[in-house]
Amino acid sequence: MSDSNIGGEASILEERRRKLEELREQNIAFVNSFTPANKAQELHDSYGHLNKEELEDKKITNLSVAGRIVLKRVMGNASFITIRDGSGDIQAYISKNNIDPDLYKNFKSWDLGDIIGIKGNLFKTKTEELTVEVHSIVLITKSLRPMPEKHKGLADIEIKYRQRYLDLMSNPESKEVFIKRSQIVSSIRASMLADNFLEVETPMMHSIPGGAVAKPFITQHNALDRELFLRIAPELYLKRLLVGGFDKVFEINRSFRNEGLSTRHNPEFTMLEFYAAFATFDGTIDFTKNIIQSASEAIGNSNQIEWDGDKIDLSNFSTKTLNDLVLEHNSELSRAHLNDLEKLRSYSQSIKVPYKDSWGVGKVLLEIFEKSVEANLIQPTFVTEYPVEVSPLSRRNNENSSIADRFELFIGGKEIANGFCELNDPDDQAERFRAQVTAKADGDDEAMGFDEDYITALEHGMPPAVGVGIGIDRLVMMLTNQSSIRDVILFPQLKS
Repeated sequence: MSDSNIGGEASILEERRRKLEELREQNIAFVNSFTPANKAQELHDSYGHLNKEELEDKKITNLSVAGRIVLKRVMGNASFITIRDGSGDIQAYISKNNIDPDLYKNFKSWDLGDIIGIKGNLFKTKTEELTVEVHSIVLITKSLRPMPEKHKGLADIEIKYRQRYLDLMSNPESKEVFIKRSQIVSSIRASMLADNFLEVETPMMHSIPGGAVAKPFITQHNALDRELFLRIAPELYLKRLLVGGFDKVFEINRSFRNEGLSTRHNPEFTMLEFYAAFATFDGTIDFTKNIIQSASEAIGNSNQIEWDGDKIDLSNFSTKTLNDLVLEHNSELSRAHLNDLEKLRSYSQSIKVPYKDSWGVGKVLLEIFEKSVEANLIQPTFVTEYPVEVSPLSRRNNENSSIADRFELFIGGKEIANGFCELNDPDDQAERFRAQVTAKADGDDEAMGFDEDYITALEHGMPPAVGVGIGIDRLVMMLTNQSSIRDVILFPQLKS
């Protein structure tokens, strides 16, 4: 690190501002005329495999690269620097013999973090490091604040999230996660388009919160003088499109839920939601599996991945019913107990799962499942046969009206996807909306309202359909082996 980077940040800032003023006086501050023709990683990919002699024979000249100085070694009349662009790092060699001596003198005063442009020829050092021999150099942007120290990094995790640019600037590993996130989303979009889904956009402000069981954010539309809700899910609008005649639709959307912050939850998050008319339940499970496998392959993963210390096999997805899993993980319960409300209430108390008197068998059973089973579903598992009571938008099963044709996918002990055959009976849907309204009146802040227009849409007739929601953030966490959702969201919400 150069001498100018030693000392407190205030003195560094003062010194660097002095240098900036000198540049302003020379009318060379914030240069906007340098356009690089090459990227660091492109050079490594194209020429990194050549040895010193082979590279010399190639005579790679007239290169131009722009980036931030992240390492600087000044050795009298010659210097080595490492510059970092959007693709990676490349070393550069600057000699007093190759550039104007006055420019070299100025260069020696430049600081880590400064953005520069270089032109020159490519060679390899005695240690076989790919290097640009600089014949032209320009200071493009003066950095007034120092970069995080290489070895200390961002010790304050809050700074890492609040000032993500510092994290990306100094940690290539963090940058790689977000590159992979983009590749995952691109893969998902490609999977949808290849199966003839139509990508659509639906409103982010709703007059009635719906599409999921969650507490909404409330805002005010001044011109209309009414409350609006940031969407908790796009589901009801997407299904209106099925009524309108689109057979397959999807949206990669931002949704908002007014809930707490944790390593697994952010109030603003990204979802894939898709709906397909006349699709089968089992076929949709297979399609969901293929989306995830393709996304994993898109970032170079094998079928064997690791997440939070668990080894996960993405080539092997199982399907089990919720009841079977509850019995498997709760030996004190028998199949007869699963329809016995009093027994389930008593058991839930014994495992410290609270319940409300208004809850039926289905809700208590779900709470037991979430407490005793979810965390143990490490290998990819589709859980089916959810109670209708906790599935207000799902179609009832033909053979058993108390359960819904619904699945949830769990991997690594966390929910990754939720899907179900859509309820298209307007009378049944209206009754479930009324139950949600009653629950809301009883104090359930997450219950849905009664969406009269959606009922009207169903009365026009919606074809049978299957819909799925996949949490993009959590999927990225899994595929990139990240423990916190904050590490896969560029600017997560934080406590003040």
